[in-house]
Amino acid sequence: MPTLRDIKRRIKAVQSTSKITKAMKMVAAAKFRKAQQRMFEMRPYADKMNSVLSILAGMTEGEVHPLLVVRPRKTVEVLVITSDRGLCGAFNTNILKAAMRHVAELKNQGFEVSVSSVGRKANDYYKRRNIVRRKSWSGISGKISYASAQEIAGDVIESYINETVDEVVLIYNEFKSVVAQKVIIKTILPIGSIEETGVEALPTAIFLYEPTQQEVFSRLLPKNIEIQIFRALLESQASEEAARMSAMENATKAANDMIGSLTLQFNKARQAAITKELMDIVGGVEALKG
Repeated sequence: MPTLRDIKRRIKAVQSTSKITKAMKMVAAAKFRKAQQRMFEMRPYADKMNSVLSILAGMTEGEVHPLLVVRPRKTVEVLVITSDRGLCGAFNTNILKAAMRHVAELKNQGFEVSVSSVGRKANDYYKRRNIVRRKSWSGISGKISYASAQEIAGDVIESYINETVDEVVLIYNEFKSVVAQKVIIKTILPIGSIEETGVEALPTAIFLYEPTQQEVFSRLLPKNIEIQIFRALLESQASEEAARMSAMENATKAANDMIGSLTLQFNKARQAAITKELMDIVGGVEALKG
């Protein structure tokens, strides 16, 4: 049975933990507000750019640009985005489980699958399971920049143009609310047609290209891949901080509940000790009287 000193020591330890989790929640809340603002500002631009290029891609004839070439699928690249840090609940677990399921489905369909990862959590996960990654990036979470998205996009674009891979699939957490994130599995290469993306076509639209159609696609198609990856990184960042806020709030509540339980246990043990001492005193007095 623990002594009063042991219980008191444990109460202090839990109180210290509660202070840490409360502080972490406040830090995550500050980071979340900034990440959420960047994400909301990027969403309309990324959606509109993708829809416009999908419409244009669906109206092209011939091989205008290598990124529009649809080859028979043999090799599929899966790009998984996680965080660099933990203490964010099931945020990384959900992504990694979904990625493993998707990779297994592709392999069952007979495709050759290569995996690339963003975030230290994904890197560590695949290392522990001896899963070879074609490419990995870390140190991006918490300081996302467009340059990071350009680097990742440049790598996957080069792999697609060189026919190392025939399709690139992006897996990340999309922000829904502070308490909910949704795992998104999205094909970013080749650039989807109107039917594949669900974009409503313009039935009688005629587009004029300046300077040329090829020049427009050469500039905008790689840019669109960069934008979609940048958007995914921002979505992942906002989702991560929201998940960390919820996790730290739950941890703080659990610590406070534990403090209450330990305090009750401490009071009961102290009361029992006092009662025992009183009984000893009464017993001693009665012995003297005898």
